[in-house]
Amino acid sequence: MDDPVDARLAAAVSHDPRATLAQLSERVGLSTSAVQARLRRLESTGVITGYRALLDPEAVGRPLSAFIEISPLDPRQPDDAPELLESIAAIEACHSVAGDAAYMLFVRVGSPRELEALVTEIRQTASVSTRTTVVLQTFYEHRPMLELPAED
Repeated sequence: MDDPVDARLAAAVSHDPRATLAQLSERVGLSTSAVQARLRRLESTGVITGYRALLDPEAVGRPLSAFIEISPLDPRQPDDAPELLESIAAIEACHSVAGDAAYMLFVRVGSPRELEALVTEIRQTASVSTRTTVVLQTFYEHRPMLELPAED
């Protein structure tokens, strides 16, 4: 990001998406109307892609997280696994990766039995082989991409 004020604003909103315009204005040293205009521009240009609430996985019944590597059973078939799996709600993320697997999925489910059923569904839906790694503990995730500059 070329504009240092935009960078500070993007960092501030990524650290606290619920900050008011007045709080953001104070943080970046601009009027609330200038902050509002900059936020709209950052949204319209795709720098800010959305705002969301982060939920506690245990509180919503999905305490078990896992990474699932998937590879096509037949490399000659169309590579459409991401599209085929997109509607499965337990899959939080799908990444194309370099290495032995074609894609890495991040999933959250309620139990080991649900994970087993999910892996079966993934295999059958996308005609892929899988390798699953269960997460035992998460130390951090959803970290903001930009650091907040030190307060003056």
